[in-house]
This record gives sequence, C-alpha cells and structure tokens, in this order.
Amino acid sequence: MSIIGFIKKWTLPCSMLFGACVYLLFTFTPPLEPFGLAVGPYILKLLPVVIFCMLYVTFCKIQIDDLRPRVWHFWLQGIRTALSALLVFAITLTTDPEVKIILEGVFICVICPTAAAAPVITEKLGGSIASLTVYTIIANIVTSIIIPFFFPMVEKGADITFAFAFFMILKRVVTVLLLPLCLALLTRKYLPKVANKIKQQKNLAFYMWGFNLSIMMGLTLHNILTSAVSGGTMAWLILLPILVTVVLFSIGKAVGHCYGQSISAGQALGQKNTMVGIWLTITFLNPTAAVAPCAYVIWQNLLNAWQLWYKEKYGSLKW
Repeated sequence: MSIIGFIKKWTLPCSMLFGACVYLLFTFTPPLEPFGLAVGPYILKLLPVVIFCMLYVTFCKIQIDDLRPRVWHFWLQGIRTALSALLVFAITLTTDPEVKIILEGVFICVICPTAAAAPVITEKLGGSIASLTVYTIIANIVTSIIIPFFFPMVEKGADITFAFAFFMILKRVVTVLLLPLCLALLTRKYLPKVANKIKQQKNLAFYMWGFNLSIMMGLTLHNILTSAVSGGTMAWLILLPILVTVVLFSIGKAVGHCYGQSISAGQALGQKNTMVGIWLTITFLNPTAAVAPCAYVIWQNLLNAWQLWYKEKYGSLKW
C-alpha cells in the first residue's frame, strides 16, 4: 500500500498524529517556538470556517423532506439528561477534591452536545445525514436548557444563567450549523448544477474534517500538557473517557437499532462537540477537568477510525 493510500485509509489517526507532531515540534523546538506562538491563534480561528465549509458540502446531499424529528431523538435526549443528572448527584456527594475533578470530567463528556462534524462521519458510515442534523439541533437546544440547572450544582460559583447559556449555544448553532444548512438547501433549489457538482466530491467533507482534527489534536495536547494535576488524577481523566466513549456509542446504537437507525443514533450520542465542552469546563467548572473532554477527542476519533475500517472491510457495521 502506498503512503497516500495508507493516509486515505487511516485519515483520522493520521490527522491526529500529524497535529500532535506539529504541536510538539513548534512547542519544544526553541527556534520555532516564537513562530508557533504567533501563528497558533490564527490557525485556531480556522476551525469554525472549515466546519462551515465542511457542513455546507455535506448538507448539499440532504433532502429537505427528511429533516424531521424522530422518536429516537427524544429517547437519546432523555438518556443524556438522566446520565448527566446521575453524575451531578454523585458530584454533590463527593468530598474528595480529586474524585470531584474526575467526575466533573466525565460529566462534561456526557452533557456535551453532538459534534457539528457528526453528519460527515455518519455519511461515511452509511447513516442518515438529515436525521442526525435534526438531532444535533435538538441536542444543542436541550443542552442550553439543562446547563443552567446542572452547572451551579457541580460548582457553587458557576454563575451561568439560562439566557446566557441559551444564546451562547444558539449563536454556535446558527453560525456553524443552520447557516450552512440553509445555504446548502438554497443551492439545491436554485443552483442544482452546482449542488450536483459538490455531491460528486465524495470525500471532500471528510478530508476537511481530517484537517480540522489535526488542529484540534494540537489544542488537545496543549491542554493536557499544561494541566496542573497529579499523575493519578491525570491518568483517570485520560483513561476514563475510553469507557465513557464506548458506553455512549453503545447506548446510542442500541436505541437506534430499535428504529433502524443504529449508525446515526450511535454517532448522535457518542460523537461530542468537545470544543464546547472544553470551553464550558474552563469557563464555569474546574479547569483541570477539561483534560477529560480533551482525551475524549482522541478516543472518539479512534473509535470512528475503527468503525470506518470495519465498514470498508466487511461492507456494513454490525456493532
């Protein structure tokens, strides 16, 4: 297999490895460090731009008639909310500060809304782009409602109002999700030739996601390496999200299987918008707990890479 063929087959792990290597190179090589510090913030600003373009390309394949809520959407929202509530209850009973940090990390992984990029992976796996898009919108709305109730219980000093949470998440949904969706639907209606041309670019959105994942991996590594936490707690914050990842994907697939949507539902509950989770943790909770959603970035994308490999080899997903 050629190098290009290998990268195409293992795009997600290669993207993460590339992002990690570039970050380490420009962080720990003294002559390159000033350049990394100067350029880094501008590279981070590319994230929402690339996500916008990536979703626009993906949404050009959506039929507007398919954009309707499904029963499993609400089952998964109920499960996500219930799991979050159980973790909040466990946090309120905890007296050990390090255990509290670990539980906060797990909590933020669970309560995170679905990643905007989830439709891209779902399409590659053979799921429904439209159904997952509707779920993602619902998930963000539900998140904006439950965060103001849960966060003050987790951290007594978390001063977050319903209005702030709602408009903060609404802004992200509109700019990153709804605008490319509306633009894509308008393109399909008024510029069908352009839409058909875009639809012919089969893996364009997926490779855009690979580019974004490289940037996210650099940010993830930065947050982990600069975190001031003991070795034992750090290990739990990095390794426990493996279990959370598998559990969330498994629950989503089990619920979706009942409605013939196991792929879409698995990605819906399992693939998280960890960027939002990291920002929420650093801003309102214990910043150290942000290591957990950082680690979740790694595990969810390794799991996605395995799913893509499995589908390519066996033709469909049985998990």
